[in-house]
Amino acid sequence: MIKNIFKNIGPGTLVAAAFIGPGTVTLCTLAGVNFGFNLLWAMVLSILATIVLQEMAARLGIISQKGLSEVIKSEIKNPIVNQFMMLLILSAIVVGNASYEAGNISGGILGLETIFGKSVLEFGGFSVNMMSLLIGAIAFVLLYIGNYKFLEKALITLVLLMSVSFIITAIVTKPNILEILKGAFVPKSPEGSLLTIIGLIGTTVVPYNLFLHASLVKEKWSQKEDLKAVRKDTIVSIVLGGLVSMAIIISAASISSGEVNNAADLAKSLAPLYGDFAKYFLALGLFAAGITSAITAPLAAAYVAKGCFGWKDGLKSKKFRFVWATILLLGVAFSSFGFKPIEIIKFAQVANGILLPVIAGVLLWVVNKKGVLGDFVNSKTQNVLGIIILVTTIFLGLRGLDKVFGFNLF
Repeated sequence: MIKNIFKNIGPGTLVAAAFIGPGTVTLCTLAGVNFGFNLLWAMVLSILATIVLQEMAARLGIISQKGLSEVIKSEIKNPIVNQFMMLLILSAIVVGNASYEAGNISGGILGLETIFGKSVLEFGGFSVNMMSLLIGAIAFVLLYIGNYKFLEKALITLVLLMSVSFIITAIVTKPNILEILKGAFVPKSPEGSLLTIIGLIGTTVVPYNLFLHASLVKEKWSQKEDLKAVRKDTIVSIVLGGLVSMAIIISAASISSGEVNNAADLAKSLAPLYGDFAKYFLALGLFAAGITSAITAPLAAAYVAKGCFGWKDGLKSKKFRFVWATILLLGVAFSSFGFKPIEIIKFAQVANGILLPVIAGVLLWVVNKKGVLGDFVNSKTQNVLGIIILVTTIFLGLRGLDKVFGFNLF
């Protein structure tokens, strides 16, 4: 029974691992500290939107047996539009993931340092964080092995560790169940909460996950009959990811005072109230969130490059390895020396701000093409939901651009 359950989970879990990174953990922490349970409904809506979009991407992957970037490249016939799309996708995903990778690794470091303390090596006038090298080495080994089944099992294990850690931490704080239900199903927008609401949606509905999911699904499944298993995997995994995010908000809501800026601060704040038990579980969860995102971000970028350039080789090819290794090594270097490539990050934010609504729109267009999906095109209900989400992603994209350029539209 348990063996059969594990046999049919995989790509969806990796998607959940990808969107619950240190940025999501930090944002959920601040949402709980500043607004209590009041913004849980935003996470519920985010998860529903993520399920709709990821199901489309996963269906596209298994039916077409192509990655999302491959389908876009083959279906957009206008050469100028095609080249623009390939450039936008590469800029947002490959450059974006390279610039965010340091944050993924740094999140894992915060988790380890909460338990073991800092470990810094002085080298030639520079201070090198040893925890960064450790996380980078683990990620490198798992990716270099190049075996999808092995990588899937390793990431599922880390996601389960993360899930158990955060959910147990939430239970330890003994929250009011009725208040949680009200927060989850009765929308409220306390004063000053708009940016946090937008952030919670934006950190869950992530463009690179659409590419990652379509590519991973065809690594695991190849038959149309497996679509039911794909959908089940998608829904169960993303709901689990949503529960983890909600557990972080619930844990943070128990802190009524003190300076809390991230999950590491939350772990320290929980220790006097609920004992080291809560602190260690939260720190383990933060470590797992950091390392899973540190693995999935380079992996997604490599799949995107593979589709955009039309590479036919698999996970062990030199080109594929070169892409993920470059992103991983940049992340390790930036996090080790504490260097923040501000201009690259700004560029990536602009590219992602444009990409999210564009890809949501293109995905909606592609999954309605009988030439691509045959009888598995979108239903009317899926299209209505897709259009609502598309409008939301346009709003999120504008918000992202506004944040970079400071237009103060929101």
